[in-house]
Amino acid sequence: MDISNKKIIIATHYLVYGAPQALREYLIDQKVNKLLFIAHPLYSDDSAKSFCERINKSEISKKIESNVRFKRSIINYFFEFFLSLKWVFLEREKYDIWIGVDPLNALVGILLKKIGKIRKVIYYTIDYVPVRFANKELNDLYHWIDKLCVKNADETWNVSYRIAEGREKIRGLSKRIYANQKVVPIGVWLDRVKRLPFEQIKKHQLLFVGNLLEKQGVQLVLDAMPDILKEIHDFKFLIVGGGEYENVLKNKVTELNLENSVEFTGWIKERAQLDQIMSDSALAIAMYDKEKDNFTYYADPTKLKDYLSAGLPILLTDVPHNAHEIENNQCGKIISYNKDQISKTIIAMMKDEGKLREYRNHTIEYIKQFDWNIIFKKNL
Repeated sequence: MDISNKKIIIATHYLVYGAPQALREYLIDQKVNKLLFIAHPLYSDDSAKSFCERINKSEISKKIESNVRFKRSIINYFFEFFLSLKWVFLEREKYDIWIGVDPLNALVGILLKKIGKIRKVIYYTIDYVPVRFANKELNDLYHWIDKLCVKNADETWNVSYRIAEGREKIRGLSKRIYANQKVVPIGVWLDRVKRLPFEQIKKHQLLFVGNLLEKQGVQLVLDAMPDILKEIHDFKFLIVGGGEYENVLKNKVTELNLENSVEFTGWIKERAQLDQIMSDSALAIAMYDKEKDNFTYYADPTKLKDYLSAGLPILLTDVPHNAHEIENNQCGKIISYNKDQISKTIIAMMKDEGKLREYRNHTIEYIKQFDWNIIFKKNL
């Protein structure tokens, strides 16, 4: 499709850079005729604002912000729904495509299509969680809206094949009847990633990037480190991120006398700095607890693509939809959620530089298919 003459709206919630922002950049690079980018804060943060950008042929011609936020998320959802409607009506023209990221934003587009303001609606499902809310009535409402969006949108983009399977198994949405669903995976900007030659990486450095929660299994790596250090004396574990489990992990580092081998950087907001840190590590780890993680099972974790784009083979549990694909392409190893296998696998990989180099080359080749330019060009 030639999108240069199209008028497109993206409506999303935001916290950090993700697929909606990548789509915005892609459309700007393609010099789309007109782009309206509507974004609402993911959480009730007083410092965050809802905003709307109007972009004409790659130039931002107008930006509107709303300072109104409520303490209760449910009130914000209703407010944002009507705020999105208001901003579209202020445009006083018809748009070709509405891309709504998550059910509420997609629902706005469906309503606008019903009244003739939008020609086509794409429902972009970044994540799918069977139990989104602890309150059963609220959770059922959320999934009812999800079903409504899949039924009425012209297309539904799912980041993994498991989302359509989950809708069918859990909510009875037959893939045969709800056949407008397609897989549009998470991508990366390959031309922005600066990888180091193998000779320059820190061959005994393991990397974790992400939210520090118990279910992420970082504590198991710490438990495995005494055994690893017996075999690899200069082994280092670099932990990038933060979260509710951070203090527990730091206490464990102290208890195990690992201060010289573990570094906590906190969250790194500058993408260039994060890319630099990822580029000089040897391996990355992505542990997910099957018993506690019902989010990752359906998702397409961004950090896996980030690791791979940096040339990092991944040690991961069999939870993400692409775990076996990553292992089969020799871009990583599936491991169990226990410290013994973690230590054995890290030691085996890091003591075999030939295999480490081979796996690094495979990751760089494998990730090429997930460049954002390829993904969006194929699906728009």
